[in-house]
Amino acid sequence: MCGITVVTTAGRPDALSEELAQFVCATLEIEFVPRQKRSVAAISRELQANVIVAGKNRYEYYAKGANAPFFFHPNSAAFRLKRVARGEVEPLLEACQLTKGDSFLDCTFGMGADSILAAFVVGEQGKVVGLEANRNIAFIVKHGMQTYDTTKLPLTACMRQIEVRHIEAVEFLRQQPADAFDVVYMDPMFEETIEEANNFEALRQAGNHLALTAEWVQEAVRVAQKRVVLKAHYQSPYFEQYGFQRTVRPTAKFHYGVIEKTSILRPN
Repeated sequence: MCGITVVTTAGRPDALSEELAQFVCATLEIEFVPRQKRSVAAISRELQANVIVAGKNRYEYYAKGANAPFFFHPNSAAFRLKRVARGEVEPLLEACQLTKGDSFLDCTFGMGADSILAAFVVGEQGKVVGLEANRNIAFIVKHGMQTYDTTKLPLTACMRQIEVRHIEAVEFLRQQPADAFDVVYMDPMFEETIEEANNFEALRQAGNHLALTAEWVQEAVRVAQKRVVLKAHYQSPYFEQYGFQRTVRPTAKFHYGVIEKTSILRPN
């Protein structure tokens, strides 16, 4: 649950930031609070609320009690995409084994870097859907992917291709028919903090922390036509607990695990 969220503008709002503020108010049906020279922290304390700030060219989300704002940025996707375009190995894509025209469901969307890479591989003929349980993060990332100003192709095209949905993964999976997506992917918030991943701290503080469950894995296996892929900390018990075949990466602090749908005997 997000709790109460309000919207305000930057300290010195212009016409664009006021327009952005009204847009998020209408989209999320939340209240606008005038800035009145107050800090965002002061507004959050006074109203005991999360605060979305409409700036001059982006939204910033201050979750109640968070130390830093969350905002959309392609982050690691830009340089990872360059490596893939050069033909270099990308562990995510090795695990997913996507091909052009495939469908990819990202159950834990976050900032969407993994989905951007998936969109590059599946192409315009494919389909990429990202699920985000936190309504405010889903809004900011969806808006960011549609408006982020970049001349770097194919990054822009990949971002625009992704469908972002605000819904919890298990709820969405329950609604899908069997074999609805070629690959179902999940990257639950790390149970262990990775010091090198400081740029994810704002997302970690603002996001919903969902534990992987047996139902989640069972539904993912039902919905996946080819495979289910898990990314988790190398010390995570999830791989063995839920039957994922782990690929050990000796120098990495996270590993990928796979459940091959073709290896599961289907009932007659």
